[in-house]
Amino acid sequence: MTADEALARLIEGNRRFAANRAIHPNTSENRRLEVRDLQRPFAIILGCADSRVPPEIVFDCGLGDLFVVRTAGHVVDKIVLASLQFGVVGIGVPLLVVLGHTRCGAVKTAVNAVCGEVRIEPAMQSLVEKVRPAVEKSQGQADDWLDSAVRMNVELTVRRLQRAKLLSQAIKQGGLRIVGAYYDLDTGVAEVICEAKQPG
Repeated sequence: MTADEALARLIEGNRRFAANRAIHPNTSENRRLEVRDLQRPFAIILGCADSRVPPEIVFDCGLGDLFVVRTAGHVVDKIVLASLQFGVVGIGVPLLVVLGHTRCGAVKTAVNAVCGEVRIEPAMQSLVEKVRPAVEKSQGQADDWLDSAVRMNVELTVRRLQRAKLLSQAIKQGGLRIVGAYYDLDTGVAEVICEAKQPG
């Protein structure tokens, strides 16, 4: 499956989900047995850990379809990056989607921290610092600062991933496409909002 075909499949699944017409594919016992020895997911999803945005459900996918990595605010550290690179280089997945969403709690915490409205616990500090650049860059750009910051966080994450050596090489060789998407908790619709550029 090409990256374009993978993205089209994700969009189609999401439209079914948003229209309450999900078919819940690849969830049978036969599918479980089919993928027990080898996985061939068609897309990688780097998503937020928020319980309201489970990728397999919002994209109407099943067992073995998606390689999913989730952290609060979809922040990237060395382990997350290594996991994503394994999906691309080790498994050969052609599409990587960074998935943000409305009313993201991690981004809201960072917005409140920048405003000085809350005291950030030490355990949360590293998370806030990862999201802070998106919050500061989006300040004053729109009436809804949180929404703007969520979208900027997606875009900056895509930019960071496209600079990673192995991912950059995969993009250049035509074996990978990285896109950023924004999921609306109200409508259930995920829309593509940005894409990594070809290096060089």
